Amino acid sequence: MATTTVDEVIAKTETIEIDPKTGVASKTQNGVEKENGVDALKEAANGNAGKDGVECENGAKAVQEPKKEEANGEKVEVNGDQVKEEKVEEVAVEVEPKTGVSFPVKLDDGKMLNCVGLRKKSMLGIGIKIYGFGVYADNEKLKDLLKSKIGKSLVKPTKEMYQLVINGDFGMMVRMVIVYSGLTMSMVRKSFDEGLGASVKKLTGDKKNEELTNKVMGQVSDDIKLTSGSVIEISRLPGYVLQAKVMGEVVSNVENELLCRAYIHMYFGDDPFDKEAKEKFGMSLLSLF
Repeated sequence: MATTTVDEVIAKTETIEIDPKTGVASKTQNGVEKENGVDALKEAANGNAGKDGVECENGAKAVQEPKKEEANGEKVEVNGDQVKEEKVEEVAVEVEPKTGVSFPVKLDDGKMLNCVGLRKKSMLGIGIKIYGFGVYADNEKLKDLLKSKIGKSLVKPTKEMYQLVINGDFGMMVRMVIVYSGLTMSMVRKSFDEGLGASVKKLTGDKKNEELTNKVMGQVSDDIKLTSGSVIEISRLPGYVLQAKVMGEVVSNVENELLCRAYIHMYFGDDPFDKEAKEKFGMSLLSLF
């Protein structure tokens, strides 16, 4: 039986047409698919075949490399398993101007960013930037609460509005991004307990409750190393549960209404950490009407 040589196979083909859009060769007269010049024809003539190849004149199969097509942002592999690439949705961010920290305007769970601010601490008479923060809330629940209790739209935020937020049982979260590189976990715990303890005193009429305030960050290990950019999140969950996360790890869940109220009070009470942030939050409340 006569053997077809490589040159004979090539000679029998017509001129290969190249698709100007893809750069891929189209079919030739004898039905051989070719992607990379004459290489596929040589494979066919030498008797090599792939499972998805096409048959040549001598019964051999030319190997076809899987083609990838782009369709609506997803890659689809034609001659193999389909591979989908999910589009990464770009989420808008708001930058806290005094620290440069960016906060996404919307979280995966649907909570919306209502304000950003800065927590400063006086050390040796110098105001040190400790962390930038963003306050998130379930705005749908917040809107329902405001409309049911206040009803009409207001010109400016009122103490009643802030008090509804402090006393509420809807989801909120404060994300803190550390900017002071010398911060340690023990310093965070001490500052947190002092701030939360003072807030509890204001709400209860100068009655201390150190045992309660220590439940939130009291068990966090000093071995956790904080650096500039480390994230701590304190969430008020429905059911008056105060949850603390340090660098993505849950360190406490404390169910206590007073504790939840006291924590939000630190940001939106009479003596907030950042007055400008409180005002911005108030304006976001007005926009919900």
